[in-house]
Amino acid sequence: MTFGEKLRESRKKAGLSQEELAEKLNVSRQAITKWETDNGIPDISNLMSISNLFSISVDDFISEEKNAQVVKSRLYESVTEYDIDGKKNFDIKLGSAHQISISGSDEEKIKLILSSDSLANLKQDFKTKIDDIKGRIDVEVHKAKTVSETCAKNELYIEVILPNKYVSHVETDTSCKDLRLSNIICQDFEFDGRADSISIESLTGRIEINCNLDMIIDVGTMSGSIEINQVKATSRIRIPHEQEFRMVVKGIGTNVLYEENGTQAEDFSSSDSENIIEFNGMKSELIIAKI
Repeated sequence: MTFGEKLRESRKKAGLSQEELAEKLNVSRQAITKWETDNGIPDISNLMSISNLFSISVDDFISEEKNAQVVKSRLYESVTEYDIDGKKNFDIKLGSAHQISISGSDEEKIKLILSSDSLANLKQDFKTKIDDIKGRIDVEVHKAKTVSETCAKNELYIEVILPNKYVSHVETDTSCKDLRLSNIICQDFEFDGRADSISIESLTGRIEINCNLDMIIDVGTMSGSIEINQVKATSRIRIPHEQEFRMVVKGIGTNVLYEENGTQAEDFSSSDSENIIEFNGMKSELIIAKI
């Protein structure tokens, strides 16, 4: 288990909401959300407080995170950058990878980082291309035939950093085990492809997820709408306990269930919230769980 998973499990066993834990640690609820979704790690003073609160040693809490730190500075890396000079639509096709992270920044360029601990010839094995065509930026990663899909899905990590001030619309097509979206500000973000898990942190705008796998979606903070389209799938979306949203259900044979503290609950959506979760598709089920 990762640090975030251990923290969330410990909090639930103690019967605490994110807000209650935040008060005990004298931090913001957003910090708890960030830690539980593995988008950050507490400093040593907060780690000690968490350790004392749950009577679990710091080493036990961060044993997996020690490995994660190694992953963040992998042996091999290939970086491609391109300066952006105005509002653009981004069409991003990345192929297959183990983990894909897409985030926004204050810079005025797009950065594409490929990394691995085992693929030593990244620049030769994965060709990256960025085309600037009028109002659109096309980003593509092409895998060499000498590298198998299985290898890419197990060994390749891709990070895309977008210039928030110049992002209008994003479309991305990819296949990965873990998709991470953070600090993105845009009108529309559309994901088409395959992902076992998706984490969304500090997203402003509309995100559309088109995926027919059974997914786990973790939401930190949202300001806008999340639209999920599925066919014959069962997925779970986990939201902060205090997050308000309006639920919209469409499609044929779609069903939405609610869960709180690990047990089924009544509909806790808010009819007048400006934030929206929409579920559409065919013969699919979505469980919305408060964490």
